[in-house]
Amino acid sequence: MNLEAKIFELVTVFFVLVAIVYGTFTGLSDKGIEWAGLTALVLSAGLTLIIGTYFRFVARRLDTRPEDFEDAEISDGAGDLGFFSAGSYWPILLAGAAAFAAISLAFFQGWLIVVAVVLVIGASAGLVFEYHLGPEKH
Repeated sequence: MNLEAKIFELVTVFFVLVAIVYGTFTGLSDKGIEWAGLTALVLSAGLTLIIGTYFRFVARRLDTRPEDFEDAEISDGAGDLGFFSAGSYWPILLAGAAAFAAISLAFFQGWLIVVAVVLVIGASAGLVFEYHLGPEKH
């Protein structure tokens, strides 16, 4: 995770530098500082800083991975990477519920928003608890 943390910290520095240059150049123009772009750059820097900090904290708790070594071989990363469900329909249902939520927010209909929230929560719960049936079901 050290590599990912370094990448996001570098992107944070980039956004901060670009925000400074952008704010300076728009401030020197006739119309003054362009706040929408400057705000977007500052918030982007903040978000990448949050992600980089998270990766830095996670890297402290994990063992060093093969990706973190300069002289690692491809075979060093062999083995199981995790469990991925091959035949789950829950991601498709969650994507549909999220799309329905976006449409309901676009039209800003209260009853559609309530239905969309229920659908997103239901699909999220189905995805999270798909394999947690309990000992009596196995």
